[in-house]
Amino acid sequence: MLALRGVLVRPRPLCRSVRSGFQAWLSTCSPDPGTPIKKQRGGGSLEDFRSKLLGGPPLQHFLQSAAPGQDRLPADVLEDPAPYFGPTSLAGCPKKVYLETYGCQMNVSDTETAWAILQRSGYQRTSNLAEADVVLLVTCSIREKAEQTVWNRLHVFKTLKTKRQRSRGSLRIGILGCMAERLKEKILEEEKLVDIVAGPDAYRDLPRLLTVAESGQQAANVLLSLDETYADILPVHLNPGTTTAFVSIMRGCDNMCSYCIVPFTRGRERSRPLASILQEVQMLSDQGVKEVTLLGQNVNSYRDNSEVQFHSLASPELRQGFRTVYKAKKGGLRFAELLDRVAAVDPEMRIRFTSPHPKDFPDEVFEVMRERHNICKQVHLPAQSGSSRVLEAMKRGYTRESYLELVYHLRNYLPDATLTSDFIAGFCGETEADHLQTLSLLREVSYNFAYIFAYSQRQVRPGAPTALAHLNRADLHLWRLCPCCSGGLNCYLFTCTLTQLPKHDKPSEVNSRIP
Repeated sequence: MLALRGVLVRPRPLCRSVRSGFQAWLSTCSPDPGTPIKKQRGGGSLEDFRSKLLGGPPLQHFLQSAAPGQDRLPADVLEDPAPYFGPTSLAGCPKKVYLETYGCQMNVSDTETAWAILQRSGYQRTSNLAEADVVLLVTCSIREKAEQTVWNRLHVFKTLKTKRQRSRGSLRIGILGCMAERLKEKILEEEKLVDIVAGPDAYRDLPRLLTVAESGQQAANVLLSLDETYADILPVHLNPGTTTAFVSIMRGCDNMCSYCIVPFTRGRERSRPLASILQEVQMLSDQGVKEVTLLGQNVNSYRDNSEVQFHSLASPELRQGFRTVYKAKKGGLRFAELLDRVAAVDPEMRIRFTSPHPKDFPDEVFEVMRERHNICKQVHLPAQSGSSRVLEAMKRGYTRESYLELVYHLRNYLPDATLTSDFIAGFCGETEADHLQTLSLLREVSYNFAYIFAYSQRQVRPGAPTALAHLNRADLHLWRLCPCCSGGLNCYLFTCTLTQLPKHDKPSEVNSRIP
């Protein structure tokens, strides 16, 4: 099985103890446990066995008796681990890791989590490719262009690896993240460019996978998890001197938009416990970080069910005109409460969040944003299209009318808020009329900024082929219109005094984000 290559599965002592305990009790059910039980006329031993089984101890009895106590050896002593799973001592010859990150902010956060895990195991980080022993790429699969960039980079590393083998030793290459999850077979079997493949939920296995790779084998773990949030791992930030940082609060997505591969590469939604998030935010505050961005594929659908007191909390209904493709979630501490508590950690630290879904904006979120001065009055509200017909094909769960109603409602709550969005140009089956509706939505809302992408056609996606000429023209129209929409805000802020975090992208320039 590809997902388990390089991973040895062994029965735990607890399972053996439960089995032996049950067998010992079973032997008391028959005077001769070695003789098969036969059904006898008029009752017989089969009925006796059934009555003893019903009146016997439950499974919990065997679990408790098998649980390690103070007089027992710990499980790691009882187990007989595989030779290559043992602790690898890097003392005296630490391996150096070179990291490259592609894609969204979540991949930046994932890189920091993966590096925290490797650092615990004795690895060192280097920014000099020439001295690296391990090269790890944290990858993106949201568009085909992003994948092609990684393929090109892998061929460069493959050439470097071949040269390295002739001179001073081996170089291990690994693919992490969404591309590893989507193209695992092709990466390992067809191209043979890498030694390690690890999906977004397998970063804990990196030290073991690297140990397997050192023996000359390919190693992979692309199993998706229903509960992995890395809550117990504090990321090691790659640029400790910066004033901004990302904090992941949840993983995965349940929305199943027809154009999006995220649910298949990152799995189902699960939220990180509140206490773990607050701990990381406090740590960042102590380090001098002035702005934190809360991250999630569907960040405002956050629900923490880790504590009993959260289970009975009522859930607000979806705003009229919005719907989901999954069963409504119940209970748990919601995003508005999380946002409020994060903002309270350091009143001087600015708080942002991305990327939300329009369906998950109850009034309580806007109320917290209005009350907390350190929550940036900026809302990213991905529209994707201005055509209700295209939105239905995308399975976005709302219409143009319901989206606009949300925009007007938001601006009543937060009149000075800036609004940004995402748009896809040239979606499958999009017509000229659909495209014109998207242009009219841009004009009506007057976004302060918009991320506009040409649709990335994949063979696995449903729908009719998109004409390349129309796609390029649609993309160009949206790009030209977007700056015109944001001009009003820039004029409005011309005489305002704002507290900002300057960034030096170039030695001669100072940039800042508004708000």
